[in-house]
Amino acid sequence: MFKKVLVANRGEIARRVMRTLKEMGIRSVAVYSDSDSDAPHVRDADEAVWIGPDPAAHSYLDIEKVIAVAVKTGAEAIHPGYGFLAESLEFAHALKETGIALIGPDEMALEVMGDKARSRDHVSAHGVPVMPGFNARGMSESEITAACENIGFPLLIKPSAGGGGKGMEVVEDAAALKNALASARRVAISAFGDDTLVIERLITKPRHIEVQVFGDKHGTVVALGERECTLQRRHQKVIEEAPTLAISDETRTKLFEAAIDAAKSVNYVGAGTVEFLIDADLPDEFFFIEMNTRLQVEHPVTEAVTGIDLVKLQVQVAAGEKLSELLAERVAQEIDGHKVDGFAIEARIYAESPANDFMPSVGTILMLRFGDGVRVDSAVEEGSTVSPFYDPMIAKMIAHGETRAEALEKIDRALSETVVLGVETNIAFLRYLIANEQVQKAELDTGLIGRLLPLKERNPSEAMLRTAAGAVAPQDSGGVAGLWSELRGWRIGSVRADTRVYLRSDAGEMFEVDVPTEAARRYSSVAVALQDGNVWVSEEGHSQRFETVSRRQKTMGEIVAKERGGSNDPECLAPMPGTVVVLHVADGDMVSAGDPLVSVEAMKMEHPVRAAIDGTVRLKVEVGNQVQKGAVVAIVEGV
Repeated sequence: MFKKVLVANRGEIARRVMRTLKEMGIRSVAVYSDSDSDAPHVRDADEAVWIGPDPAAHSYLDIEKVIAVAVKTGAEAIHPGYGFLAESLEFAHALKETGIALIGPDEMALEVMGDKARSRDHVSAHGVPVMPGFNARGMSESEITAACENIGFPLLIKPSAGGGGKGMEVVEDAAALKNALASARRVAISAFGDDTLVIERLITKPRHIEVQVFGDKHGTVVALGERECTLQRRHQKVIEEAPTLAISDETRTKLFEAAIDAAKSVNYVGAGTVEFLIDADLPDEFFFIEMNTRLQVEHPVTEAVTGIDLVKLQVQVAAGEKLSELLAERVAQEIDGHKVDGFAIEARIYAESPANDFMPSVGTILMLRFGDGVRVDSAVEEGSTVSPFYDPMIAKMIAHGETRAEALEKIDRALSETVVLGVETNIAFLRYLIANEQVQKAELDTGLIGRLLPLKERNPSEAMLRTAAGAVAPQDSGGVAGLWSELRGWRIGSVRADTRVYLRSDAGEMFEVDVPTEAARRYSSVAVALQDGNVWVSEEGHSQRFETVSRRQKTMGEIVAKERGGSNDPECLAPMPGTVVVLHVADGDMVSAGDPLVSVEAMKMEHPVRAAIDGTVRLKVEVGNQVQKGAVVAIVEGV
């Protein structure tokens, strides 16, 4: 068994791996970038080494630096977690040359399964069912168009080298194909360095089911159950569960057999996930999507229902131990997934704004409190900064119950008790999603979340408004300020100026709130925190930020809004910090409300900035420019 393991990752997965290493008596080594110098995963490790500046390309993705740290610290193995180098063939090859073990599969599996087009052809040759489609490598645009028309629309375009839904585009008809191809290629180059695309038939009501497989160095491969990952947004999973209610036991057995065949075809070693699509209306038919050659974000739901520590199993298998001894009963049966304990649900808590098209939110966490009765995997704390350089996940919350209904109730209650102030989050949206009738009945398909959009900003409760007003209103300090606040006075045509507070939400809505009495400044159900003239409040998972404004600022804002016709703002603003990657129009073009003008890339996703009114566009940025949230990228001069 290894004595020291380097964890080549950050955030909650680094902490998750280190927790198991500690339980196994194995020393851990962390690597960190500039902004992660005081991150929780650094403090959790037995040793920690700085690896470079914040951009991942110069730190966590720098193969030479990662291996140099492993050599320097004497680490015998590296656990890559997920993301970053977890599925890098180049990384596996470099490690093999140094003699340091990779806690993951070998180069063959990474090479074959790391390319969607190649993996599709490979598993098909081994009897695994695949979706009708084609590999677009080397094809001209006209050839791609012809092939697409031959398959028929709708279609799904996805980067061959990709993962995590990045670069995926749904194409409803031939007219949308050209722009979708261009967008998918841009993201593919940026995220994966390879613009090869795979194009497949799109199932209109798909369910996303994945099988957890495990292989050892002695030729044994087993399936450890399936997960339902259908609740997605932009191909990114939001809520996952195990097991699924979508399939019969007969289909489950066939699904496991196909997953094991796929893994055996590349002599798979370690934890892997074989992903399939199932038509919600025809659940007995399934199609291979891809194989993820790493631990999945959602692995805790499998751990909850099987009682197996998957990270521990990864380490044991990488050290040469046999699954036949580690999982004697399961291996003897070859396929096992029917023997699970209850149901588990995982919800991903992100720093993002659901009402603003789920734009990531950056900032400092002022207050953090998680609900009880559930497992929480997190790597942030009060004072942590959510940076634009990395994934905005705050935590994963996992509930386990004897029934699915019990697991759903547990996770909803824990979410209602969770408080995150300082950044916007999707907690209220998660609760809204869990309460949905179709979700409660397990009648799912990947388009369900899309049908719930767009979301409206939820109105703050009276308790939230009064708590916010009480937090920013003048308080009696007993000194001069307190004396003046006690003076009642009399003003012609006016009441005391400090008897009312004006609060403006991020959406621009104005609230006039009477200052509560001292006894009513706090509500037990509402959490509050102050930050640079803003006040954050949270109640039952719903959080909101308000800016305090004067009576004069309120009046001037109303005048400007009236002159602009409400929300018809000629200024087009960057939704978050990022890089300008494409200009959809030229300076001076005539545009219509809703037309995309500029796309800003952040966290490996493209976010279009659209015109709010008809008129002539004046661009303020160029491709490659770095912009901050709220920066003016274009102005539309109304007609």
